[in-house]
Amino acid sequence: MLPDYVHTFGQWLLAKHGERVHKIALDVGFTCPNRDGSKGIGGCTFCNNASFSPNGRESVPLYDQIDSGRSGIDRCTRAKKYLAYFQAYTNTYADVQSLRVLYDQALGVEGMIGLSVGTRPDCVPPAVLDLLAEYHDRGMEVWLELGLQSAFDESLEKVNRGHGLKEYIETTIAARRLGIPVCTHLIVGMPGEDGWHCRESLDIVLDIGTDGLKLHPLHVVKGTQLANQWRRGEYQPLPVQEYVNIAADLIERTPWQVVYHRITGTAPATLLLAPAWCSQKWPVVNAVVAELRRRGTWQGRKATPYQRATEEDRKISACIA
Repeated sequence: MLPDYVHTFGQWLLAKHGERVHKIALDVGFTCPNRDGSKGIGGCTFCNNASFSPNGRESVPLYDQIDSGRSGIDRCTRAKKYLAYFQAYTNTYADVQSLRVLYDQALGVEGMIGLSVGTRPDCVPPAVLDLLAEYHDRGMEVWLELGLQSAFDESLEKVNRGHGLKEYIETTIAARRLGIPVCTHLIVGMPGEDGWHCRESLDIVLDIGTDGLKLHPLHVVKGTQLANQWRRGEYQPLPVQEYVNIAADLIERTPWQVVYHRITGTAPATLLLAPAWCSQKWPVVNAVVAELRRRGTWQGRKATPYQRATEEDRKISACIA
């Protein structure tokens, strides 16, 4: 099983709160500075946000989205605690009072114990960090999810990201100084990158300091510039085994105390163009677990010496969770 090899967010929440906690993904109609002209137009070359937030429910009232999410969770696991996951586009891209109203609405729902806020590292001004720190200081579970994707500025330029590593460093340091945990998003398979780039990006992120990680394979979806590049033969997605190998490399280099929120990502079949393996989550997760098992390794086994996880550390932590 995955928690035997990887310190997952689910097991971390279970250990901390004594029961299952599930995210409820929300789309409240935010846009992005890389789309509305303040930073750029057209967004990142890979971005059709419906592929990352398949709910596509920005026109559905917030409470209705939460009720729908709770009903689905109840059918699957009967969990009664939740995190409001503000997922679609840039969820700090508004004035602080507007953000407070939205966050407060979500947190006012029974069973909601905190927030997970997805955003760009160039859209988290001090006032927003102070707001998130306020919730954190009140005992709520708060995570700031920052889409870095790559630590190489030239790679970020290729995908029209609109920010660089510098903004990520500044925001991450400022957030963690206030006690706000940071979850860093990294994409495997960026144009022009290979496994070495991914390992370097991870090492840079770990040197800066982070509390969580999400890995995503770069996939090609309809309605994007990347789709045009793929059709012209200018971009070739990774084969599944190459992704699995790189993901395993990153996991075993990551200290056990850093929590993995995700080790792969998918897109709905109605949007996905390539690679086909990105249409399903569990075959990829199982393949990563199988690769870790084949290597006789686990998260943290190849971390830096002072952060390295022994087999006993890993077994004890997995048992507690």
